[in-house]
Amino acid sequence: MSYIENNLLPGEKVIYKTRLHWSVLIGSASLALLLALSGWAVLLFADPALRDPELKSMQIAGFVLLFLAVCSLVRGLLKRNATEMSVTNRRLVIKTGLLSRRTIELLLGKVESIQVQESFVGRMLGYGTIIVHGTGGTPESFHKIAHPLEFRRQMEQQVEGHDK
Repeated sequence: MSYIENNLLPGEKVIYKTRLHWSVLIGSASLALLLALSGWAVLLFADPALRDPELKSMQIAGFVLLFLAVCSLVRGLLKRNATEMSVTNRRLVIKTGLLSRRTIELLLGKVESIQVQESFVGRMLGYGTIIVHGTGGTPESFHKIAHPLEFRRQMEQQVEGHDK
């Protein structure tokens, strides 16, 4: 169960959920691919004519590169899945981080504005930056959020319904 679902108030329900866009995986996946190809090449081209210690060293190097490739990919997936953003019927909840956690919880009545910034590529792929302004608070920015316009629309609908 997610952090947000575990920390709902009595009578509170999640209206909309989003997370980081898949594009945050590009760097980790590229590094993983490079490491995996290098590890595979080392293992494939390790010459059996080499003396036994040299052959073992090349094999170990190949397996280390493959292991680092897996670690890179897992790191990217953990980063993506460690960010949760939700609009509930009472508040906006944003949680980032896995080992160290940062949360922002704004009651709907305290949200002053939500700003969305999308680059050209972001518009094409469906991601952007969300900047949340709470009354009397500092703006909080969250980058590469999937479907930022839908997030803002859901937030605005809940704020509108909350004010009535």
